[in-house]
Amino acid sequence: MTLRVKFLLFVVIIHAVLIVLAGQVMRTNAPLFIGLEVLLLVSIWLTVQLYRGFVRPFQLIAAGTEAIRARDFSMKFVPVGQQEMDQLIGVYNHMIEELRKERITQHEKSYLLESLIQASPAGVLLLSFDGRIEGVNPAAERILAQPSKGLLGQLPAQLPGHWGPALAELTDEEPRVVQLSGLQTYRASSSRFIDRGFQRQFIVLEELTQELIQQEKKAYEKLIRMMSHEVNNSIGAINSLLQSFHHYTPQLAPDDRPDFREALDVAINRNTNLVNFTAGFANLVRLPPPQPQPANVHELLHATERLLHVQAEHRRIQWHWHLASEPLVAVLDALQLEQALLNICKNAQEAIGEDGNLWVHTSNNPPLIRIENDGPGIAPEVQQRLFTPFFSTKRDGQGIGLTLTRDILLQHNFRFQLQTQENGLTAFTIWL
Repeated sequence: MTLRVKFLLFVVIIHAVLIVLAGQVMRTNAPLFIGLEVLLLVSIWLTVQLYRGFVRPFQLIAAGTEAIRARDFSMKFVPVGQQEMDQLIGVYNHMIEELRKERITQHEKSYLLESLIQASPAGVLLLSFDGRIEGVNPAAERILAQPSKGLLGQLPAQLPGHWGPALAELTDEEPRVVQLSGLQTYRASSSRFIDRGFQRQFIVLEELTQELIQQEKKAYEKLIRMMSHEVNNSIGAINSLLQSFHHYTPQLAPDDRPDFREALDVAINRNTNLVNFTAGFANLVRLPPPQPQPANVHELLHATERLLHVQAEHRRIQWHWHLASEPLVAVLDALQLEQALLNICKNAQEAIGEDGNLWVHTSNNPPLIRIENDGPGIAPEVQQRLFTPFFSTKRDGQGIGLTLTRDILLQHNFRFQLQTQENGLTAFTIWL
C-alpha cells in the first residue's frame, strides 16, 4: 500500500467520523450541528491543501527520477513559492546542473581522447576484457598493413608476420622492438586502464625508423668523412710519387723495365680503386635534399633500361613491360629517383644471374612502381638485414646501393618494400 493511499484512507475515516457525529446532533442541537458542518468544510479544505502540498513533492521526485533515468540533465523545476517545495527544487536543480556539467566534461574529454587517438602517429590497439582487439586507430592500420575489419576480434598473438610472436611475448614492464624487412622498426609497449571497475589493456605501436636512421647516419657520417679525407690526401701524394718513378725507368736495365712499369701501374690502379671505394661511402653521406619537379616516371624507367641494356643482353635477361595506359607523372627529383631505379634494377639483374626475367609494372591508382625478378628469393635471415648500411650478400659488395636507395626514397617520403612474394617473384615496390 502506497503512502498516498494510506493518507487518503486516513482522511476518509476522519471525515466519516465527523459526518456521523454531525448526523447524531442534527436534531438535538442545531447550533452544534452547524458548528460541525463548518468544521467539516474547513477540514475538507485543509485536507485538499495538505494533499496538494503532500503529493507535489512526490510528483517532483518521480519526474526528477525519471529524467535522471532517461539521462535528461536539461530538465529543471521553477520555484512555486512554497518554502519546503522551493528547498527541494533548489537541491534538485543544483544536483541536475552538476550532473549536466559532469556529463558534458566527460563527453568532451572522451571526444578529445578519441580525436587524439585517431590523429596519433602512433598505432593504438584497444583490447577487450578477454584480450581481443576491440579498437584500432588509422596509424595502427597503416603499421600493421591491415584494415580494421580484419583486425577486430583477433588476439594480438594471432597477427601475421613478425607481429604475432612479438606481441605474444609483450608485457607491461618490457616493450618489444619489431623490425620488418630490415627497414621499418617499431616499438610495441603495453599498458592498462580501468573500465567499469575492471582492468583492460591497450598496446601502443611507435615507429622508430626515422629516428634510428638519423642516429645511424650521425654515427657513420663523421667516420666516413674523416676516412675519405685521410685516404684522399694520402693516395694523392702516393700516386704523385709513383708517377714520378716512371722517369727512372730508362735508368733500369732493359729486361727490368717492363716489370717496373707494370708494378707502378698496378699500384696506381689499386690506389685509384681505393679512392673510388671511399668516394662511394662519401657520396652516401653527401646526398643533397631532393629538388622535386613533375617528372614522367615511364621515361625514367626506359632510361634505366637503356643504361642496363648491354648487361641484360650479356646475361640473357628479358625485360617485360606492364606500364599504366596513361603517363605516370609524379613530383620528385628525377636525377635521384633515376639513381634509385638504377640501383634497384641492377640488383635485380645481379640476383637473377643469367637466363631470367625482369618485369616492370606501374599504376596510376594508386601511383606505384613495382619491379619483379624471378631470381632466387630473399632468405629470411637476409630479409631482416635489408637496407642495413654496409650489409651486402655479394662477395665484393659494399652495401651502399640499397642504403642510398633507402635514403633517396625516404627523403621523398615514398613508402617502399622489398620482399619475395608468395608466387616466388622478388618485388621492389615504391608507392609514389
